[in-house]
Amino acid sequence: MEAPRVCDTKPCVVELEPGVHWWCSCGLSGHQPFCDGSHKGTGLPPKKIVADKPTVVSLCNCKHTKTPPYCDGSHAELAGG
Repeated sequence: MEAPRVCDTKPCVVELEPGVHWWCSCGLSGHQPFCDGSHKGTGLPPKKIVADKPTVVSLCNCKHTKTPPYCDGSHAELAGG
């Protein structure tokens, strides 16, 4: 399994429409923070998000969160505090 690529050292706050969304866990997608299939062969599959109603969420862009797909502040350690 490859290590994920850090896309940004701050989260992406988005409003999800109702339905299924796929968060990129590998960091290679050209459509961050969502998956575009670039993970193939990395061993880092996307994480499914199901929204019942329009919901504002803070999605991890550093890809090191311990609560995927949501930001847990891990980016602060990567950015040097």
